[in-house]
Amino acid sequence: MKQLLYITVVAIIAGCSASKKVADKYESEGYKLVWADEFNKKGAADTTNWGYEQGFVRNEEHQWYQPENAVCKDGQLVIEAKREQKPNPRYTEGSKDWRRNRPNIEYTSSCLLTRGKHDWQYGRFEMRGRISIKDGIWPAWWTLGVSKPWPANGEIDIMEYYNGKLLANIACLAPNRKAEWFSNTFSIDSIGGEKWASQYHTWRMDWTEEYIALYVDDTELNKVPLEKLYNKDDSKYNPFRQPHYMLLNMAIGGQNGGDPTKTSFPQLFEVDYVRVYQKK
Repeated sequence: MKQLLYITVVAIIAGCSASKKVADKYESEGYKLVWADEFNKKGAADTTNWGYEQGFVRNEEHQWYQPENAVCKDGQLVIEAKREQKPNPRYTEGSKDWRRNRPNIEYTSSCLLTRGKHDWQYGRFEMRGRISIKDGIWPAWWTLGVSKPWPANGEIDIMEYYNGKLLANIACLAPNRKAEWFSNTFSIDSIGGEKWASQYHTWRMDWTEEYIALYVDDTELNKVPLEKLYNKDDSKYNPFRQPHYMLLNMAIGGQNGGDPTKTSFPQLFEVDYVRVYQKK
């Protein structure tokens, strides 16, 4: 009994020490941890942090989003893309809507988002994870502004991969009412290909009143002054001077994702943690 009590106390002390280390990680730069999900549970993700998109959602992607493809296990969130066929419950014969004119669902995956639960304006955002770079797979960690329709609400793609490219993107409204992209793209082969993708990496965004800077493993991928990131309409509204919520998802195919037909499934997007720090 004494030995069991000793082990329990040691575990509690170790856990507290680890939590303090996470909280104090960027203290020397003036940051304080304000929100995090370490995914240290089993089963579904914490519903106080995350909701889910449902069905066919955007970009004519192949996957049907559903909550059951995301699970917490072994201290991480695992988003699983599957090839599975079942009837599309929203199918309408003759419909011109791509979401409704598909009689069957061919693939499933998950998209988790903090919309309506948590949002932030400015700070240091950090995610450690491992992504799949197989054909047709499109993982992303990104944010959207809480006000105005896309793209006037602003989009930040802190991590996005598809078709052999790792991307770091920021978008607002262009003069033609479409998206204006401030994007840097990197060939996955140039940074290590499958060997690189087999490892865990840390993506980060530093979002201040002056700029947005995006990183992977402390290497800067993109940096844009906020003064450039305003909507090019009469409003001149800057969607990056408002709170944003975050999304974690793995899409399949669609307008950008490529062809998944020769890819074996399931494919995984594994997230060790997501953290948000802000200046004190």
